[in-house]
Amino acid sequence: MDVMYEKPVLTEDGVAPKASVSTDDLGPKGLLPVDPAAEKKVVRKCDLHVMPMISLLYMLAFVDRINIGNARIQGLEKSLHMQGNNYNIALFVFFIPYILFEVPSNIILRKVAPSTWLSFIMLCWGIVTTCMGLTKSYAGLVVCRFLLGFFEAGFVPGCIYLISMYYKRYELQWRVNLFFCASILSGAFGGLLAYALANMSGIGGYEGWRWIFIIEGLITVLVACLAKFFVVDWPETSKFLNHDERQILLLRLREDVAEARMDRLDKKATRRVFSDWKIYVGTIMYFGVVNTGYSTSFFTPTILQQLGWTAIRAQVYSIPIYITSAVITLFTAFCTDRLRHRYTFTIIGVCVATVGYVILLAQKTVPVGARYMAVYFITVGGYITQPVTLAWLSNTMGGHYKRSISSALQIGLGNCGGIVASNIYITTQAPTYPVGFGVSLGLLWLCGLACTVFVIGLRLENKKRDRGERDDRFALPKDELENLGDDHPSFRYGY
Repeated sequence: MDVMYEKPVLTEDGVAPKASVSTDDLGPKGLLPVDPAAEKKVVRKCDLHVMPMISLLYMLAFVDRINIGNARIQGLEKSLHMQGNNYNIALFVFFIPYILFEVPSNIILRKVAPSTWLSFIMLCWGIVTTCMGLTKSYAGLVVCRFLLGFFEAGFVPGCIYLISMYYKRYELQWRVNLFFCASILSGAFGGLLAYALANMSGIGGYEGWRWIFIIEGLITVLVACLAKFFVVDWPETSKFLNHDERQILLLRLREDVAEARMDRLDKKATRRVFSDWKIYVGTIMYFGVVNTGYSTSFFTPTILQQLGWTAIRAQVYSIPIYITSAVITLFTAFCTDRLRHRYTFTIIGVCVATVGYVILLAQKTVPVGARYMAVYFITVGGYITQPVTLAWLSNTMGGHYKRSISSALQIGLGNCGGIVASNIYITTQAPTYPVGFGVSLGLLWLCGLACTVFVIGLRLENKKRDRGERDDRFALPKDELENLGDDHPSFRYGY
């Protein structure tokens, strides 16, 4: 089940600083033996410096993205004179720039230090979030949501890209899930904070829902100003490692490199990237499950309120749902990396969430407690599957450029699921939302089908390579052979 792919250690001339490790320093086959104790120390330092800050930023990003759900039950619609599906439209416009600008943002990230770019876009969306609390009209809210999507667009693919530069292939899932736990816990944190901020209603003449946006936006602005000094840059220039530790990091990443490289994005490489079926199947996997993630984030407070609970109780009762999801997500990450297997866990998540959707589709015949439990099933199941689809596609991409582009495409195009989620929970169908729950269930199994196609395709391709059916590529010119990415005959896919 092992997959061999390149970690993006080397960069193009003029794009990023070169590594401090030269091939003259390397031992047999170009690699020095790495002391296990020293290597473990380097990995611990990476965990302490890479993960905490960007996870905190992601938590704030997701809070700013979904706090509109908490603001809704605190009087947002009434205050801005919103009617019909106005709320759905406000959700929808976020995803237009969010989808369109993810790939361009990753291109910019290649030329700007991550600490500079990520902190800059965070500062911008923090200001926009604050403005959402000051807007006096529905049109102003829609404009702010559009700008929020524009500035948040590059954050997630940029962070996934940055994380993948520091870790080997079967260290990646655990770190990706840690990162995703920030978005899960943002649901709990957002609900808790909204509960507190709602009590500020009347202060300064502002309603409670306005304070939710204002305070959360100001927190984001403050953290963004500090982030420049705490977000790490590329491994070649990492300041938290000394020279020897940086050398160990780069060498251990090279050990994870097979012959599959893509360090040049020429015409042939571009054609290979954009004609790769795996990227599009991986995008469908993510598209199918991300709809569930957004559905729970946007509508959980509303769904719980419509169980007959007060707005405050609905927000408080949403907190344990997200905490439970975070714990199970981390357990899943541990198992997938330990077993070096992805497919089965994606299907387990799909099945768990299916139970929840079936209960909610039949909610007229089940008690309130069962409906509350259904939200647990949906949220937990979605977050079992969603981060696995990201790490799995990344594991099958060989080469620096290919992994960068595939990550942006998967997250960018896959976030069309957010557009779907923002339009299927029709206000006039509350509280049963048959279209919302039915479409979400169908998309969830679209994800399951795509995962099945993915694993079958990978196994068939591995068998072809084992039989030598791709060995004709060894006859290609040397410069092309060394830039094939995962099309190199020695590459094997993991599933």
